[in-house]
Amino acid sequence: MATHSNLEANLRAFDGSDEPSGAKESLPLFPPVPHRDAERQVPSPPEPGANRVGIARLAASSPLADSKRGAEYFLLPAKSILNRCDSERVPFTWTVNPYRGCEFGCKYCYARYTHEYMELDGGEFERKIFVKQDAGPMAFRELRSSAVRGEHIAIGTATDPYQPAEREFGATRAILEQMAELEGLSVSITTKSDQVLRDLDLLKRLHERSRLSVNLSVTTPRRGLARLLEPRAPRPDLRIGAVRTLRQAGIRAGILVMPVLPGLTDRTADLEILARAARDAGACWFAANVLFLMPASRKTFFPFLAEKFPRLARQYEDWYTRSGYAPESYQKEIAERFAYLRKKYDLETRPEPPERNSLHTQEQLTLGL
Repeated sequence: MATHSNLEANLRAFDGSDEPSGAKESLPLFPPVPHRDAERQVPSPPEPGANRVGIARLAASSPLADSKRGAEYFLLPAKSILNRCDSERVPFTWTVNPYRGCEFGCKYCYARYTHEYMELDGGEFERKIFVKQDAGPMAFRELRSSAVRGEHIAIGTATDPYQPAEREFGATRAILEQMAELEGLSVSITTKSDQVLRDLDLLKRLHERSRLSVNLSVTTPRRGLARLLEPRAPRPDLRIGAVRTLRQAGIRAGILVMPVLPGLTDRTADLEILARAARDAGACWFAANVLFLMPASRKTFFPFLAEKFPRLARQYEDWYTRSGYAPESYQKEIAERFAYLRKKYDLETRPEPPERNSLHTQEQLTLGL
């Protein structure tokens, strides 16, 4: 396994033309949010709505807990921390998202549509963050239900469980504390943040008693480009460094290049740097998906492209205006490119897929009942 200094050298090796002049300087973990106009600087809780129902009504009644870094935080009186996923397109049954909204503000984020369920604009996704109240007690109750026995639980499928709000509210850690007390769980965590290392003690305990995998999402090795696309996410090298530390602790961890952005993050040289860095960090897998762009995300991403990358704007409009997916020919090309890189650097595709109901018949797995 390569040294940490070698890893940093690999990530700095590519000095692309889109790097800002100060890109090689040390950047803060969570950079400050630029000042907005005066109208948006005033905290404003969701508008009350007596006629709203479901999650929209809960959101409208959520009290403002704090306001900092240009974002507002609301305490959401959620009824459950585990969400059942019945789609056959994903290899897991349960999802956990301790927060609604994500402060990282990734321009392409597909999950912006989830704010529309609360009758909020997708553009508020990174400015109005909802913290699910009583995450720990809910996890204590729901994880001990026979309904989840043996089913895979995916943490961070829509919003990042280690976004900056986690430092203040600790909802993710509260859930992991409950998981670490049980046995026989199947859990994965997906994040863009090396803050996951804060919970290394819990992850070790969870790893000893259950099946655990951790995914670090890294879309590009270019710091300047990453800062444009993912304004408040930690630097790419910090994320890859987190994989190294997790692997040294014996925890299965890998890198997800998700999404691959056509014309922006799909350069062969860039992907080669990421694959080499993944190998040097001891990553178990190196996987990718091409950008999926929903209507709520297009409203943010298309104007961003027009301003920052106007030469690509028309191509994206042609590909994504009528469909959320890139052409199959392009998806196939990217899949072949990653297959080549995995073979070259001896990396797996991704963790072995969890089997639905695989543990239901194993009576020795009592889940701490």
